[in-house]
Amino acid sequence: MSDIETVTVTDVPADAKILDVREDYEWSAGHAEGALHIPLDQLPARLGELDPDEDLYVICRTGGRSFRAAQWLVGQGYTALNVAGGMDQWLESGLPLVSDNGLKPVIL
Repeated sequence: MSDIETVTVTDVPADAKILDVREDYEWSAGHAEGALHIPLDQLPARLGELDPDEDLYVICRTGGRSFRAAQWLVGQGYTALNVAGGMDQWLESGLPLVSDNGLKPVIL
């Protein structure tokens, strides 16, 4: 049994601190506005960019990488929640997206 809390995209509060752990090309193509981008493999080196007193809603494309990131963050003393279904579910739920490449946002 997992001790990592999982929430659906529709349960993510509007003012939530979203941590997107996808790769650069995925982030550039489309992401939640206001999210913080730290690719999973960079998370240990960039841990100092996160506030340990803030709830983190961790997201990737479908939920696998975000689960691993949330699990690791909880082990480091952070409050991290895995966003089930990831950005695929975010898109399917009609939640807003932005891109960094000047094109219509998409999920890769």
